[in-house]
Amino acid sequence: MMSDNKAILGKLSEAIVELDIDSIVGLCESAIDSGVPPYDIVINGMAKGMEIVGNKYEEGEYYLAELIMAGETMKEGMTYLEPHLAESEIEKAGTAIVGTVKGDLHDIGKNVFVSLLRAQNYDVIDLGVDISPDQFVEATKEHKPNIVAMSALLTTTMVEMENVVKQLEEAGLRDGVKIIIGGAPLNQKYASGIGADAAASDAVEGIRIINEWR
Repeated sequence: MMSDNKAILGKLSEAIVELDIDSIVGLCESAIDSGVPPYDIVINGMAKGMEIVGNKYEEGEYYLAELIMAGETMKEGMTYLEPHLAESEIEKAGTAIVGTVKGDLHDIGKNVFVSLLRAQNYDVIDLGVDISPDQFVEATKEHKPNIVAMSALLTTTMVEMENVVKQLEEAGLRDGVKIIIGGAPLNQKYASGIGADAAASDAVEGIRIINEWR
């Protein structure tokens, strides 16, 4: 039985690596029918595949297009699994609020990050794009996250990240969260300068940092 489960999880991982979006739901369904726990399907099946995809991306074997497609494949599987995960009452790794800051409409990197974060068993509240500091603060009050993640691709919108941090401080919410900022123009020096905890140039690096915080 254990060897059967291992083979099923291997196929799920392989489907993510091969970007096989057409097969992923069927494989998840088969896994559930075979008695594989939903948590195992996510963590030891699909998330393992995403880890391989992340490594391939860092090694230059995969590019952004493959990273996005792997994220979409994972999302398809997660959509099918969500009711089963809810029933299984698995303890979540935490809660994260994610959004692209005010004035910036870029969401490719953010969407990949959200998929990877969900693969790590986080509850993710994806606020979308063009999100004001007030919206970040309200969402933090409502959802009480462990992590606030902000994305920006434009140097002209990076300043909004500092405004979010300031407003979280003013609302007395800053000490209760870890703040990570993401986007190509960002670095740790900038993050430290605005009072954030960390910066990531891409989604894969962002996940590595968050996992180090656990």
